Amino acid sequence: MMRVAVAQFASKPDAAVNRARALELLRNAAEGGAELVVLPEAAMYPLDRPASEIARAAEALDGPFATSLAEAAGALGVTVIAGMFEKVPGQRKVHNTVVAVSAQGLVGRYRKLHLFDALGHKESDSLLPGPIDGGELLVLSIAEFLVGVLTCYDLRFPEPFRALVDQGVTVFAVPAAWVAGPLKPEHWTTMCRARAIENTSYLLAAAQPPPVYCGHSLVLDPMGVEIAGLGDTDGVVTAEISPERVSSVRETLPVLFQRRYEVRTKS
Repeated sequence: MMRVAVAQFASKPDAAVNRARALELLRNAAEGGAELVVLPEAAMYPLDRPASEIARAAEALDGPFATSLAEAAGALGVTVIAGMFEKVPGQRKVHNTVVAVSAQGLVGRYRKLHLFDALGHKESDSLLPGPIDGGELLVLSIAEFLVGVLTCYDLRFPEPFRALVDQGVTVFAVPAAWVAGPLKPEHWTTMCRARAIENTSYLLAAAQPPPVYCGHSLVLDPMGVEIAGLGDTDGVVTAEISPERVSSVRETLPVLFQRRYEVRTKS
């Protein structure tokens, strides 16, 4: 068994305040026994700000946000996955990046592939998508699990989740800031459950709360059963996950072995 946690909070247009809140929730999760903690997308700085402001706030992967999380992760003995904005040399736009840190420092990063250009929003005005170069997906080995990392709008695209499962992933970590709106809470829970069920994998989704976002961070088991969750408020919740549960579900529901199609990168 491994204890995991998802944390939920609304980032403010003040990076220092956000770091302090992220570290507070991280400590709370560690006190609850968590070995893996997932923080929201844009935990470093909010998404709903002008492009020029996001560009000014963006940091390097060795900047204050990732460094402070790594130091805390080392002190607490946990792995942390969290969303930030990453500077791109020579560009006015930035990456929406998820970093993974532990006692070893930065252990991986994922640059969001699918930008939220839909439903009246256009993230591509301020963000650059991650490159499709064959190495864009992030897989982490933690205890007896392989953890695959994606973020928010990626939930609407089943292909990268299946590509991660093809690399042996048994747990998805999904930092998110799922924008509020008509039917959006229903879409959030439906997409989270679908990605867990169709891949017979755990899913850990850490969100930002209302009124700007939908909240409802959750931990789903490989059958899509919610084993932990948060509603509309800030906080952290923990749950235990088991490799035996993944094996059992995949034995009784062998969809991954019954497939007739494979996932390929779009040229």
